[in-house]
Amino acid sequence: MSTLHVRGAVVVGVDATPGARLALAWAADEAALRRLPLHVVLAVDVPGLEGGSAELSSLWTSWGPAIRAAYAPVLEDARGFAVGRHPGLTVVGELADGSPVDVLRARAAGSAMVVIGSRHRGIVRDLFSRESVGKPLVTHAPCPVVAVREPEPVTHAPPHVVVGVDGSAVSTEAVRFAFEEAAFREARVIAVSAWQPPYLRDLALEDAEDEVRRVPAESTAGWRDKYPQVEVQHTVVRGHPVRVLSDAARWAVVLVVGSRGLGGFSGLLLGSVSQGLMHHAPCPVVVVPHSAGD
Repeated sequence: MSTLHVRGAVVVGVDATPGARLALAWAADEAALRRLPLHVVLAVDVPGLEGGSAELSSLWTSWGPAIRAAYAPVLEDARGFAVGRHPGLTVVGELADGSPVDVLRARAAGSAMVVIGSRHRGIVRDLFSRESVGKPLVTHAPCPVVAVREPEPVTHAPPHVVVGVDGSAVSTEAVRFAFEEAAFREARVIAVSAWQPPYLRDLALEDAEDEVRRVPAESTAGWRDKYPQVEVQHTVVRGHPVRVLSDAARWAVVLVVGSRGLGGFSGLLLGSVSQGLMHHAPCPVVVVPHSAGD
């Protein structure tokens, strides 16, 4: 496998399918917005090659250069698209041997984020099958992973970033990213908590609802001081997190959630539904991991 690495870059996985172009466009825009290099990666996957027989390895030695040559125009076309979209953007293309999951997971270390898109089989099958990229990448990547299955909505209203909060340290990382993204985009942040009874069983339902309303405010406390230009709105909705956050993100430029974990309260489950949001959300979804070692 190639070991090319561009530290601090926006990494995007591409292939020859239409879904990859949508992710590529989003990644190029994000890299230009953040003034970061774009690392375009196309993984040449040969099932069974790694740890396979000597005969298979020998065949790859013979056929590998021809297969890579066949993929090279796809990579060059992707790189050209990104450069054409943002002429001043630094774009590095890489043709890597290995499965998309392994290649992108390796490139995630030290990167600003990894961007993936739907493929010809559809985002649902890709994210939730054994051959998927999204699910294992979100589970193990040390940097934010962005799933682009829909373009950003075109609206004349002020742009906004939606972030799911549940009172946990995992959602704290998501809040940090949301404020940063909103500052880059001159957007506001809408912090959303979704909750379902039973919740704080020692409290009456009305008292529990009052208690949960403290979560968005406490989760965003301090970030307004760091990003005074970012307007913040707090919302609490009773319902399943996937539905609540998907509805809240209907006109959002991006939806940000934590990667895993249970919130500070049993009724505020967030991290476990991040993969469902990658499937259902009507806008690009950013899944932010918890800090290493925490």
